[in-house]
Amino acid sequence: MTPQGTFVCAMPKRDKPQPPRLPLGRWLSWFGLVLAALFLMLPILVIVPLSFGNQRYLAFPDGDWSLRHYATLFDGAWLLSILQSLGLALLVGALATALAFLFATGIWLQRRYRTLLTAIVLLPMIVPQVVSAMSIYYLDARLGILDSLLGVGFGHLLMALPYSVIAMLVAYARLDLSLYKASRSLGAGLWPTLWSVLLPNVRGGLLGSFFMGFVMSWEEVVVTLFTSGLSVVTLPKRIWDGLRYNLDPAIAAVSTLMIVLTLAVMLLRMYFERRRPPA
Repeated sequence: MTPQGTFVCAMPKRDKPQPPRLPLGRWLSWFGLVLAALFLMLPILVIVPLSFGNQRYLAFPDGDWSLRHYATLFDGAWLLSILQSLGLALLVGALATALAFLFATGIWLQRRYRTLLTAIVLLPMIVPQVVSAMSIYYLDARLGILDSLLGVGFGHLLMALPYSVIAMLVAYARLDLSLYKASRSLGAGLWPTLWSVLLPNVRGGLLGSFFMGFVMSWEEVVVTLFTSGLSVVTLPKRIWDGLRYNLDPAIAAVSTLMIVLTLAVMLLRMYFERRRPPA
């Protein structure tokens, strides 16, 4: 009570809000994450400045940045290899998707011998790649399609098909067999059921199957080395030859473009995932 006869209530002092402190374990986790990211990314990112060198050999820019190595990619040899790899990858992806869809549909409808048939289709993933490449080489030689787009594409298809099949099997594992039975019981034939009922429900599996087939064909180099020669030189084979014989600096340019393309695809996927409405 003050001398004037009024009461004064003493308000307790409030401490200023302190920013939340991260525990030591979280700091160590972030430090380990950044360190692992640098360890994985630095060997890849070092290729980028090499691609802007102005020398005829593979070296860092000595003050002058140049696009001469990128211009080389539009030369006849490199451009032909890019077009051959792109065409083969698109064709192999489409064929692998179609075959994987038919195979996955068959064993989904008829489960007899499912394990045995799946093991046979996935055999190229288990057998060493060099053994598979040698077998494909002898088969192409007997068929007379060695060093041709048909022979190389056939080898790519055999190596990519197991991965496409796995993508389709995952899609069918989430599908109930009652959808097929209901469609058939209502009078729909086999092909209308496949087209109108099954295909829309395994659309994600089809996209994943095509993507796996495309990627496996695009980066395939072991089978290509066995089955190609002078007529067919895909992009991975030309990169291999450039590293083995003359260390072509254009390899740094094409590697940088592939890194940028991969990052662009990842960012687009993240963008569309964020815009997708919640289920």
